[in-house]
Amino acid sequence: MKRRFLSFYLGAAMSLAAATFTLNAHGGIVEKVVAVVGERPILLSELRHRARPFLFRILVTTPNPTQQAAAESEMMRDLLNRMIDDRLEEQAADKARLVVTAEEIDNAIKNVANQARVRPSDLIGEAKRQGLTEQDYRDEIRRQLLEGKLVQLRVRGRVRVTEQDARAAYAHWAKDMQEQNPVELRILALRIGAGATDEQIKAREALAQDIVMKVRGGEDYCKMVLAYSDDNRTKASCGSAGAQPMANLLAPLQDYAHTLKEGEVGDPLRIGQDAILVVQMGARPLIPPYEQIKDQMTERAFGDAMERQRKLWLDELRRGVFLEVRY
Repeated sequence: MKRRFLSFYLGAAMSLAAATFTLNAHGGIVEKVVAVVGERPILLSELRHRARPFLFRILVTTPNPTQQAAAESEMMRDLLNRMIDDRLEEQAADKARLVVTAEEIDNAIKNVANQARVRPSDLIGEAKRQGLTEQDYRDEIRRQLLEGKLVQLRVRGRVRVTEQDARAAYAHWAKDMQEQNPVELRILALRIGAGATDEQIKAREALAQDIVMKVRGGEDYCKMVLAYSDDNRTKASCGSAGAQPMANLLAPLQDYAHTLKEGEVGDPLRIGQDAILVVQMGARPLIPPYEQIKDQMTERAFGDAMERQRKLWLDELRRGVFLEVRY
C-alpha cells in the first residue's frame, strides 16, 4: 500500500493547471454529476480533482494529441470506477463503524517517509511542490488505510491458500522471470544466399545437421562456430551477440529460448530463404527451485487470492446499491 502511495504522488510532476472545468457561455463553471452511488453523487469537479496528477503525467509522457486524448479518456473512466469503489467502501465502513484516525494517518506517513528515507515533512513538502495540498495527501492515505481495514474484516476470511496455489504462483512467477530476464543464444548461421539451387540448400541443411550431431556428441560448439558460421560479427564470441530480452528474439528463437537447457543445441532452424541456424542455449537466468522460495510463493499466492476476493466483494457491493454512471 505504501509503495503504491509513494509512486502515486512522487512518480511524476503534477500540475493544478491540468484540472480545467467546462465553461458555459457566460464563463461560469458548469458542474455535472458523473455517477450516483446509493444516494450520493460523484461530481465532475471531484473526478477532475483526483485526476490532476494523472492528467499531467499523460501530458508529459504522451505528446501526440490524438493519443493523449485517448489516454485521458481511458484514465478518467478507470479513475471514476476507482472513485465508485471508494464510495462503496466508505458506505461499508460506515455500516461496520470503521474509522481511520488522524494518528493512524500520521503513522502511515511516517512509514512511507521511512521507506523513502526522507522526513515526513519532506514528503508532504514534495507533494505540495507538485501541486497537491496536504489534505489531498492525507485523504489518499486515509482511503488506503480504510480499504485495508475493510479487506481484513470482509475479505480476509474468504481466502485459503493451498500448496497447489503456491506452486501455481511459482509457475507464473518463473514464466515471468524467463520472459523479463535477458537470455543468451549462441547462433551458428549458415547463409543460403539468393539464387541457391535445391542441391545447394540440401547441402547446407546436411551440414547443419552434421554440426548438431557432432556437438551433441561432445565436440566443442565454439570451434564449430569459428569453422562454419557465416556471421563474422559473432564468430569470435561463440555465436553470441550478448544477452537479449525475450521480446527481441524472432518467434522461432523464442521457442528455443523456452525449451533448451543451458549448453543444449536445438535442431537446425530454417529462416526462410536466408539462412539455416544452429542454436545453442548460453547462460540462462538463475531461477531458484520452488522449495527454496516456498514461503515467498505462498505469500504471492495469498496476495493474488486476496485481490481476487476483494474484486468479488466490490462486485457484491455494487449489486447491493443503486448505481448509475453518467460519464
